[in-house]
Amino acid sequence: MSEETLIEVRKDGPLVVKNLKTLILPDGTEAEEKSMTALCRCGLSANKPYCDGSHKSQGWTDD
Repeated sequence: MSEETLIEVRKDGPLVVKNLKTLILPDGTEAEEKSMTALCRCGLSANKPYCDGSHKSQGWTDD
């Protein structure tokens, strides 16, 4: 039995995805499978689709 994929919306932060099996990137390639992945929600990351913490230094909030 495989583990369920869970998505947690962090307050003023990224989407934290646990047990993600497949992530297809904009160029069509599949990202490496990881037990936990933080995805950018603010659009400021230099490493999209992944969060690099730019939301903190830029003062981004989800309000």
